[in-house]
Amino acid sequence: MSSVTVPVDDFPPLPAPTLGQRVAVWWMILKTSLGERLVYRGDFALGTLMRFLPIITQIFLWYAVFDSIGDPEGSSAAEIGGFGFRDMVAYYLLTMIARAFSSMPGLASGIAQQIREGEIKRFLIQPIDLIAFLLLTRIAHKLAYYAIAVAPFALVFFLARDYFVGGWPSLPVFLAFCGSLVMGFLIGFFLEAAIGMIGFWFLEVSSLLFVIMLFSFFLSGHMFPLTMLPESVLTVVNWLPFKYLAYFPAAIFLEKIPEEELAREMWIEAGWLVFFIILCRIAYARGVKRYSGFGG
Repeated sequence: MSSVTVPVDDFPPLPAPTLGQRVAVWWMILKTSLGERLVYRGDFALGTLMRFLPIITQIFLWYAVFDSIGDPEGSSAAEIGGFGFRDMVAYYLLTMIARAFSSMPGLASGIAQQIREGEIKRFLIQPIDLIAFLLLTRIAHKLAYYAIAVAPFALVFFLARDYFVGGWPSLPVFLAFCGSLVMGFLIGFFLEAAIGMIGFWFLEVSSLLFVIMLFSFFLSGHMFPLTMLPESVLTVVNWLPFKYLAYFPAAIFLEKIPEEELAREMWIEAGWLVFFIILCRIAYARGVKRYSGFGG
């Protein structure tokens, strides 16, 4: 039996997709991912409401702290790190919003698993960019989450409205708050995606991910306002990207960021975002070059 060998050169290269075709593909991915999440995420509303329950413990804890210094009602007579009692409660509520934007559960470990188990091959042979695909699915996840969880958020913030002693911030401050949430989401995504790309070099990234997330949990301000840190430590932490994941948006809303520093801080956050985008892209490009896949 004879065999015929067809030179690879006989197959013309596929034309590069146009911008319109790319947008159509991205829209289809986003729409499909959003539909999937809206179908099986009906528990978001109750789950979101339950996540606020630990705040009650925080309220009692900080009430006891401020009561010990003679300021249980959060007057301006006593503050810790620039926060009174009511400010502290409002701060924790706002960090819940910020972390809901910036947290990316399972992203880094999922990328590493796809690399380890060979699932990454489909992105190498199909005209779909891995990073863009994952970003769109995460956007769909967040949209589905907030579409359903907005009611519990609104209820909790309505019940806790008295803790926001400064009231609603001015329009420029509120826009800066929204911008910091969006950039916090993108920083969180590209930071974790870059960690996941380490899977091209190491089979397991869970230990590294645990260490980084541990630092992130404490240095993002999720546990306490960063202004409570010693001045020498705070100077270093202020130049790290972690504070933009939780502390910075909350501090903007509560107007704890001086007006003359707000624009500079927003630019620094944007700089960190660009850095992690480039880092993630470089890690992916270099990882693909050394990747070897076998089997069907």
